[in-house]
Amino acid sequence: MRATYKDAFQKKTGLKLGFMSAFVKASAYALQDQPVVNAVIDNTEIVYRDYIDISVAVSTPKGLVVPVLRNVETMNFADIEKNIAELGVKARDGNLAIEDMDGGTFTISNGGVFGSVFGTPIINPPQSAILGMHGIFDRPVAIDGTVKIRPMMYVALTYDHRLIDGREAVTFLRKIKSSVEDPRTVLLEL
Repeated sequence: MRATYKDAFQKKTGLKLGFMSAFVKASAYALQDQPVVNAVIDNTEIVYRDYIDISVAVSTPKGLVVPVLRNVETMNFADIEKNIAELGVKARDGNLAIEDMDGGTFTISNGGVFGSVFGTPIINPPQSAILGMHGIFDRPVAIDGTVKIRPMMYVALTYDHRLIDGREAVTFLRKIKSSVEDPRTVLLEL
């Protein structure tokens, strides 16, 4: 999809169609499907949030910062790309305010931009989960009984097991996988 529509997307929006928007949109969709992953433990209560504010890790000359995209559930790909670009500029220029980094309900960290193969990101409390994206590398995979070389990315979900069980975590990851591999599943709400 990205290869097919990147030029038309840039012509219409003035923005590049990156990988991050697909993962942010897929995460928002999966968080709506598995709301416990977007929940938090507040003292002894489980609080289910009715909004999705995704923190996205951004590399700056002074280190990693994690600004927040607010109300991602209402955004399309162009909105996500625009907000990521704006927050990235603010981060690199050292102009992020505390409010820009406070209150995320879920985090995405993309170690793949540094060439990571696999890793386990650490949860940013009070959040209950974080998605780690890793590098895309050609790997042998079985497709219809034959081995083919395909670009593959590992993703990892670290989650608070006091709140999220394996079933919900795996269901969440499978929803992200299907949404990224075929974004039509989001449009069809499958």
